[in-house]
Amino acid sequence: MVNHKQIKEALLIRRIEESFLELFSQGKLNGTVHTSVGQEFSAVAFAGQLKKQDFVFSNHRCHRHYISFTKDYSGLLAELMGKKNGICGGVGSSQHLQNGNFYSNGIQGGIVPLAAGMALANKLQNNDNIGIVFIGDGTLGEGVLYETLNIISLWKLPLIVVCENNSYAQSTFQSDNRSGDILKRADAFSIKTFDSDTWDIDKLLSSAKESI
Repeated sequence: MVNHKQIKEALLIRRIEESFLELFSQGKLNGTVHTSVGQEFSAVAFAGQLKKQDFVFSNHRCHRHYISFTKDYSGLLAELMGKKNGICGGVGSSQHLQNGNFYSNGIQGGIVPLAAGMALANKLQNNDNIGIVFIGDGTLGEGVLYETLNIISLWKLPLIVVCENNSYAQSTFQSDNRSGDILKRADAFSIKTFDSDTWDIDKLLSSAKESI
């Protein structure tokens, strides 16, 4: 069941994202900006329910994941404005962030094997930590994703792959470039799957908690 704290965090993420769009239109951000308005509860459900010893690999729409995992709002704002007191000294900007166990990069297919490598390190250390890597439905067209899913399953790595499906790959609508069922792709590697909807917040939160 969604609680007051989670709702407050989702609303805060929405306002921060809207502020980034406003600042970008005013020419006050360092570089470009990629927001994820409407997907706030996905971040709250997954990144927000991890332990700090766990890790997150995110993508170009990483602000909400970063906020939910680190709670570092001011550092994120300073980073996107190119300030030295930003997360990465103001040079990483919107896509390339690193703070503690949080990492982001714009190449969605490329971050999946990196996340698998860190998950393997956790398994070898037997430290009971897990990781989450966030991808979009457009990443389903990347061969490296399936190679890594095979390794994740074969080596039983403690990694959750969260596919946030917004029905678009860049500007291409999903029905124009994807056939078949998304969940069956993971099923083919004997990976346990969950399916949730951001409009059914209680189910989203419970599914995320169960998968974690």
